[in-house]
Amino acid sequence: MSTHAPHAKPKTGLVLSGGGMRGAYEVGIVAGIMEVLDPEPGSDPVFQIFAGTSVGAINATYLASNSAHADHGVERLAEVWNSLRLEDHARFRPFGLLRLPESLARFRSKPSESSGSSLLDSRGIEVLVRRSIDWAKLHENIDQGRIDAVMVAALHVLSGRTTLFTERAPHCRIEPTLDERKVTSFEPITADHVLASAAIPLLFPTRRIGQHYYCDGGLRFNTPIAPAIRAGAERLVIVSVRHERSQREIAAAEHADAGKGGELSSVFLIGKLLNALLLDPVAYDLQVLERLNQVMEVLEETLDGDDLERIQRVWIQHRGAPYRRLKKLVFQPSQDLGRVAGEFIKRSLKTSNLRPVARYIIEKFASDAPEPEADWASYLLFDGSFAHELIEIGRQDARAQADKIREFFR
Repeated sequence: MSTHAPHAKPKTGLVLSGGGMRGAYEVGIVAGIMEVLDPEPGSDPVFQIFAGTSVGAINATYLASNSAHADHGVERLAEVWNSLRLEDHARFRPFGLLRLPESLARFRSKPSESSGSSLLDSRGIEVLVRRSIDWAKLHENIDQGRIDAVMVAALHVLSGRTTLFTERAPHCRIEPTLDERKVTSFEPITADHVLASAAIPLLFPTRRIGQHYYCDGGLRFNTPIAPAIRAGAERLVIVSVRHERSQREIAAAEHADAGKGGELSSVFLIGKLLNALLLDPVAYDLQVLERLNQVMEVLEETLDGDDLERIQRVWIQHRGAPYRRLKKLVFQPSQDLGRVAGEFIKRSLKTSNLRPVARYIIEKFASDAPEPEADWASYLLFDGSFAHELIEIGRQDARAQADKIREFFR
């Protein structure tokens, strides 16, 4: 087995968070980056380290499997997203949870069996993940050292610990974490790992890997920044699918809710719950990263070598690895993707090929929102036309930072 020498240029990690259909935005960001950089065919891959959770794991493994191409095959990935059909990839099973008590009993007594209760039929997504990603190429790219590592986060159901399934190149050394809430498992990444990472509880069935069950890693660890750092990333491209609302937008949302007195629908609240579980922690993670960068900058400027080494020993004692300043480039949606989803439904869904009952349910869910938004749909509206809109928003957001992108990769 031949291996490439470690990259001379700084190793760049791509960190992709979870968020269902919002993952199409991530594809748009990567496509926009490639437009700005316009890498030469045959040149080294832009990214060497990939870390993803949930839908971010799907995108990350696809891009990693195409690392023989300088642009990571991102335009073909966009075509995959554009080909989604709601009737194929988000089939609603109204009685899907009726087997839940029986499944939980099997789950406890016979861990070799699958716990498959869910509201959505995941077979369409499963076929897409297994067929769209070239798993043999993924392993080849890692074994030959073309890329350094691929990491996928999933939640171990019984223990509640996040498992970071990691496949690494022969030359890649990854420092172990001392955080007892997380564990790293070194093994070849497969479709099962990715599907486990994307298994939102109750909506999609949990997945068995070996003798254990796993579900969506975003519940505890939606933006796996630290694992990319431990794998040796010296600079990070982080794509969040959370829109940072301005004070004006917050005030408008509060005004829209004022004085109506009606009850909020359960579906509307589910969308807000998904936001709280999957998206809100991202802002905190980014703040921590920025603070640590600032602290390290001050320490490097004020301490001599011996004192700085003592500080690093404390870092190693508490987190298992030293800390260093990291160059980072962060992307977040310039538009509220929940509102984009709500507007898409009201504008486009009537012309779709959905069955009448499914169309009625979706339109009813959208009409119950106190403002023109549908957060739930921004996760679950597996439609190619909607994906195209999110991809284009991502492209535009990347183009808007063209100068920062060029400077970052220079």
